[in-house]
Amino acid sequence: MFSSVRTRLTVWYIGVLALVLVAFSVGVYVMLKRSLYAQFDYDLRNTVEGASASFVRVLASGKDPKQAATDELYDRIGPYQSAAIFDGDGRPIAENPDLAGVRVQLPEASIRDTPIYFYNLSDGSGRRVIFKRFSSNAAVFFIVVSQPLDQVLHTLRTIRLILLSGTGAGLVLAAIGGWFLARRSLLPVARMTEQARRMSAENLEQRLPVTNARDELGNLAATFNELLGRLDASLSQQRRFMADASHELRTPLSVMRTAIGVTLDHEREMEEYREALTIMDDQVRRLTRVVTDMFTLARADTEKRRLIRSDFRLDLLIGECVRAAEILGLRKGVRITVAQTDKLPYRGDEGLLRQLVLNLLDNAIKHTPAEGEVSVALRTHNSAHQIMVRDTGTGIPHEAQPHIFERFYRADKARSRSHSSEFGSGAGLGLSIAQWIALQHGGEVRLIKSDEQGSVFVATLPVG
Repeated sequence: MFSSVRTRLTVWYIGVLALVLVAFSVGVYVMLKRSLYAQFDYDLRNTVEGASASFVRVLASGKDPKQAATDELYDRIGPYQSAAIFDGDGRPIAENPDLAGVRVQLPEASIRDTPIYFYNLSDGSGRRVIFKRFSSNAAVFFIVVSQPLDQVLHTLRTIRLILLSGTGAGLVLAAIGGWFLARRSLLPVARMTEQARRMSAENLEQRLPVTNARDELGNLAATFNELLGRLDASLSQQRRFMADASHELRTPLSVMRTAIGVTLDHEREMEEYREALTIMDDQVRRLTRVVTDMFTLARADTEKRRLIRSDFRLDLLIGECVRAAEILGLRKGVRITVAQTDKLPYRGDEGLLRQLVLNLLDNAIKHTPAEGEVSVALRTHNSAHQIMVRDTGTGIPHEAQPHIFERFYRADKARSRSHSSEFGSGAGLGLSIAQWIALQHGGEVRLIKSDEQGSVFVATLPVG
């Protein structure tokens, strides 16, 4: 029953409103009750005070006490009040019962010394009594007046009925209004739910309806649409990744199958067999490198590859990487130079940082023509170590520069596919891996400049 948000909102709304109405009704009832009783006691007190004061004045004029008391009670006591005046010994001087013939009695002796006293009769008659002690010419007198509380109790019953009826009617109206209000307020959620239920991986380009972009539900829909956009982009990237990966894996396999088929087509010379095996060895190396790079990025995505930090010298690591890359440079006729630098101790994952530098060098050599030059420099600037790799290649096209760190992206696809080394597969993963390694160390890899004179990449690593 309470599984619906609309039902729970309505119940909460009614509950809170019920507490407010009950608290308000109780407060109003208590205040009115006190006010009615206070007014009732005020009227009784005025009656007693007036009768006693007038009785004292009449006695002072020499009139008979009994006659004076009778006259005062007759003049001042109402038809629904019963009253009596007693002398100091408790003997009645005069009394005036009400229309029902109810008479008053002098209260017990323990309260007769009290100047004025209110109390309710305990006989169930529902009457309020006021007692007053006063004196005249050294003589003590008592006056007692009682009056039924019927009018006050009737008024209180009427007030209770009004408050209960009003509270009940208010809650019923609030329940109906709250139900429709919750239904109307949650209608955009129902529409979003229905739209989301129709979505799948094939139609992620659809978006949830945004009724009011300024309220919470509109903000929720907009946030969900942003999430859908990211999911759509991620799925598109995954599809491109799978397509590119399939292509990168299929190409060397096709080359190997072709080489094997041609070689086994008829009897060959030993040199031809050796050439075929060399081709297959190159393709196997390329496959191995592609799979290794893909595995590295897959572990990066799942964050399962933790940094194995150790202390080493960053300048020595770069020198070793340059010496290893010189082999590729010699094959292509590219000269590699490294600027001299001071000893630079560093703490990080030495294996990953070695791969980062080698990938940057491989990318530079790959895009530098024969007789060109690749230079490496290491410096510390603004509390960060910067590894700068500069080449004298033809540069990266302007429209391709924003995408160079994307996986399998190649600005020069024909050239990239023909290039493969022990450092890079030519599959467009080298810069992506280098960027991930830098990010893991709290840094980044940026393309500083790229034009017809060459490109400059800088890997920034935080000090410490």
